[in-house]
Amino acid sequence: MVVANAMVGPRSWVGGLFNRSSNKRNEKFIDYPLCPLQEQRLQRLQERLQVPFEETRPDHQEALRALWHAAFPNIAFKGLISEQWKEMGWQGPNPSTDFRGCGLISLENLLFFSRTYPASFHRLLFKQGGKRAAWEYPFAVAGINVSFMLIQMLDLSSVKPRCLPGINFIKLLGDDEKAFDELYCIAFEMMDAQWLAMNASYMDFNEVLQVTRTQLERELSLEDINSIQDLPAYNLLYQ
Repeated sequence: MVVANAMVGPRSWVGGLFNRSSNKRNEKFIDYPLCPLQEQRLQRLQERLQVPFEETRPDHQEALRALWHAAFPNIAFKGLISEQWKEMGWQGPNPSTDFRGCGLISLENLLFFSRTYPASFHRLLFKQGGKRAAWEYPFAVAGINVSFMLIQMLDLSSVKPRCLPGINFIKLLGDDEKAFDELYCIAFEMMDAQWLAMNASYMDFNEVLQVTRTQLERELSLEDINSIQDLPAYNLLYQ
């Protein structure tokens, strides 16, 4: 899989962070075995990572409409290209331009979050709780960056992960086929919690995301993590 260094096009909001934070791979982990179920689910996940967002595809258009209705069920949808998308935290009136850095999976992650943990999704979307900055992070674009961070952190572009967090993630994937989507929701919550703890503002997002990544790597390196629910940060979804 080819991943872009700049996340969201020519007006990239978060650029260069991921070049500086690539995983350190430990060669002793390369030849670990995968059970057939783990191998199958990893392959399916990696196939998802290959799918670009195509604004002319009806199913991709429908997914985008579904995201709007999940976010703002009481506000009329004005179209796939509309200034109202900025209310969700897209950079411009056409969200498809922001998906170029990460593809369809970043939209699928947002949809999964909205449908599985709607209260958490809306709390972050509307920046509820805590002392908020005058210049907050844009929700939707932040979500794309969380997806991208996870792909790199877990080393999912390799045939199989060669870093300890990625290797342990494969165990979680064997337990739950939706482990990546679940981990995305947790990571988004962790990022928001770090944002509040650091009293961050718009220009601090790179640092907040790097701190979030470090914390998540630490949790995924714990020995007693056998399911997504075992991660200490899982409880953030129900606060």
